[in-house]
Amino acid sequence: MDREDRSFILRGRGAASNHAGRFERHLREATDDGWGGDEDPLPVLRTTTRIERPRSIISYNRSPDLPFDRSINPYRGCEHGCIYCFARPSHAYLGLSPGLDFETQLIARPEAPDVLRRELAAKAYRPATLAIGTNTDPYQPIEKEHGIMRACLEVLREARHPVAVVTKGSLIERDIDILSDMAADGLARVGISITTLDARLSRLMEPRAPAPARRLRIVSRLAQAGIPVRIMASPLIPVLTDPELEAILQAGHDAGADHASWVMLRLPREVSPLVRDWLTQHYPGRAARIMGRLREMHGGRDYDPAWGKRMRGEGPYAQMVAARFDLALKRLGFAKAATVLRTDLFRAPGRNAAQMQLF
Repeated sequence: MDREDRSFILRGRGAASNHAGRFERHLREATDDGWGGDEDPLPVLRTTTRIERPRSIISYNRSPDLPFDRSINPYRGCEHGCIYCFARPSHAYLGLSPGLDFETQLIARPEAPDVLRRELAAKAYRPATLAIGTNTDPYQPIEKEHGIMRACLEVLREARHPVAVVTKGSLIERDIDILSDMAADGLARVGISITTLDARLSRLMEPRAPAPARRLRIVSRLAQAGIPVRIMASPLIPVLTDPELEAILQAGHDAGADHASWVMLRLPREVSPLVRDWLTQHYPGRAARIMGRLREMHGGRDYDPAWGKRMRGEGPYAQMVAARFDLALKRLGFAKAATVLRTDLFRAPGRNAAQMQLF
């Protein structure tokens, strides 16, 4: 397949392959049977969505690297198609490829709000900040059709339960009414991820996510509505995007963000070959340098999953980036920590209604 055909087929997609996941028994490989001819390109990939009915929705973790111990995911897979997404390997558990399947074969969970309500109402439940968007984006394009994220926020607002949202999606502006109500009571904060200010590079890395300038407008709108916003320079890619760190933080600050964070590029499992292929295709002259820097930070490997190392790596290069971040944070006057959300206002949803049914 020549480059022209390849770009046509994969227009608007991040991955350039669809290798079988690690749990599949059979491998799939596209091959030319000779019948189509050189002038007939393969059909453009379309996005499909399936429905899942979850038994539970709140996932718990004990990772010391994360500032939260629970999260929910309204969707599996993500149409934004970010080539670097560390959540891609999760599609392998579904018998799908972490490559193109991850961004074209999506799964919606429309009953998530009802399950969330039930779990929050359990007598043993104790509130703590609930993270949404830490795996796949809750405001990816299919949210416009399904509205699962908004319905979950309505449950959380009713329960006066703290929530921290991470997204790249402009659809979050639709829910400013709910988030601003919650933020006024100290129950909501948002993180907006910006990997680069270069629109062309962003389109290559994150083909269906809003452009960087659009994301900065999201920051402004949220901040103007009184919602605490964190600018997330994540992930930073050595050589390619880490030179922009200070500029990203400055832009976020100017847009109204009150806090900032950063994470180095992570390449778990199937993400590593996908990113290596992407670098070879789009940045062949820098690919070796980028991978070399990553390996320096991970003991010679593409990725070290150990706690305390996986998010930022180790060694001189990682230390230099961390020092640059700290200096920029101080210069810009960003808060040293994210807004602490309240848990004392929590009221289990539905309990009063259930009690009234006894009379």
